[in-house]
Amino acid sequence: MLVENLENINREIQLACQKSARSDDDVTMIAVTKSVGNETAKELAELGIENMAENRVDKLLAKKEALKNFSSIQWHLIGNLQRRKVKSIINEIDYFHALDSLKLAEEIQKRAEKQISCFVEVNITGEESKHGFKSDEVLDFIHQLAEFDRIKVVGLMTMAPLTASEQDLHGIFSRLTELRKAINNQHLSYAPCTELSMGMSNDFPIAIEEGATFVRIGTAIFRGA
Repeated sequence: MLVENLENINREIQLACQKSARSDDDVTMIAVTKSVGNETAKELAELGIENMAENRVDKLLAKKEALKNFSSIQWHLIGNLQRRKVKSIINEIDYFHALDSLKLAEEIQKRAEKQISCFVEVNITGEESKHGFKSDEVLDFIHQLAEFDRIKVVGLMTMAPLTASEQDLHGIFSRLTELRKAINNQHLSYAPCTELSMGMSNDFPIAIEEGATFVRIGTAIFRGA
């Protein structure tokens, strides 16, 4: 079932790229393995999946240890990170998708032994229940990171409401794309902001049409498996 699900997802990615005149090489699918055990994650690795994500520190560390023979896997932490847990995780990941405060950035700067590729989390819709910066706060925050040589802002991340209509989704994702372009146009060496982490199992084709370069997919991979 995993093979069939992955084939379906890849087909949807290709179709969305065709609709927006993009190459499917521009889109990286991240397998979100938080709902499955180590053996299923190993199956994915054996099928050639090289980008995996967890939203909890302990789960990511356990999965990475279990899959240590698959050295080509890039590990993504996609959940919000408590400052007290930065020390244990920050040097174990390749990408962090939820940079949402200056205090967290300071802790990463203090603990990181290498430059960490980070996505700044943006709360495009202003939902009270969501983390992240408001759109008009993002640029000021990024300017505050100028001296943080352990943080590289590779892009922006957002999550759309599960109840959003198709029209709303296009609007949400296109607004993040415009914000990314504005930051990219600043030509900041520490914040190239070339990437967009947006789109999950229920909305990734629309996210791709609007410019997503990383899509975070869990449910659609493991459905029926």
